[in-house]
Amino acid sequence: MRTGISLYPGLDRTAAENKALLVKAAELGIDRVFTSLHIPESNTVVLQEEMAGLLQTARHYDLDVIADISPAAARLLELPALTPKALLDLGITTARFDYGFDVRKIAFFSHFMGVQLNASTLRPSDLAALRAAGADFHRLDSLHNFYPRPHTGLGEDYVQRQNQWLQGEKIRTGLFIPSQSGRRAPFHAGLPTLEKHRTMTVEQAGRHAIALGTDSLFIGDDGPSLAELTALAASGREEKGCIVLRARLISHDPFIQDLLSTTLTSRLDPAADAIRAQESRILSKGQAIRPDETAGIAITCGDVTVDNDGYGRYKGEVQISLVDQDGDGRTNKAAVILEEDRFLLSYIRPGSKFRLVLSN
Repeated sequence: MRTGISLYPGLDRTAAENKALLVKAAELGIDRVFTSLHIPESNTVVLQEEMAGLLQTARHYDLDVIADISPAAARLLELPALTPKALLDLGITTARFDYGFDVRKIAFFSHFMGVQLNASTLRPSDLAALRAAGADFHRLDSLHNFYPRPHTGLGEDYVQRQNQWLQGEKIRTGLFIPSQSGRRAPFHAGLPTLEKHRTMTVEQAGRHAIALGTDSLFIGDDGPSLAELTALAASGREEKGCIVLRARLISHDPFIQDLLSTTLTSRLDPAADAIRAQESRILSKGQAIRPDETAGIAITCGDVTVDNDGYGRYKGEVQISLVDQDGDGRTNKAAVILEEDRFLLSYIRPGSKFRLVLSN
């Protein structure tokens, strides 16, 4: 998954702060930058003064700069005309079109630079019009809106439907998550796409975005902490669609610890009461797994278990329990999914990849 930050020259933060954020993000491997050229609260004089320097820094680090543009962008950037060459010469590599442009102009831009569509409002008729206008779909991707006012963010079902449709059309999708440490004016209430992300940490929202199969993830606010940038960069290194769950380790067996740290796959024939790892028994072949002090202890929802030698050919099977169960001496309780991450269990479907991040 690609990752990005957001910069808004002319708002709260100074040019030095914006540059420092840009450099730190690039050093962490974050390779995309979102900015908007039509925020009503922006100081346009400051924006004009600072934008060139930020774009030069972004170009130095070979970052994909996405500018949300309106028909007034040419005047704001002091360009004689809004053309692909003019934007590329400035260092803007992707133009995000939202309103005020006809489909022929968008199609024209797509033959020279990246073009980003609004994933929150796009409809099949829009794609049909772009095809008819001869757009280069290899240069298209999409990004959802962010929603500054609390309770206006999108619902998950809608985002998933839009993403599945767009990805089925070979168009990559992206969304915004908020910072909890440096929120943007004027409301300072976070800039998420999904309303449920508004109060989540970057780490937790990132894991949820991965579970949703998102292609790009941006922090919408312009004041993220170093810890948040680091968490965002870590999200970008995860396999797309792999559900990452934090868990408290119980087992003292080094082999079980290694087994649980492996990326596993949910079986294609899902059990009613547990998520079963399809490869764990193969990985455990020839390895003794003795009953330990947890064998026979009652199992609760969110417990991670490993069948021991007593279960014969099931030895080594890793399960995440979805219900409370009676204890069984043939099963060791090896770890417990942290309570705040258990909502992610519902995203592990038949054939899904999942991985545990273990802590003591």
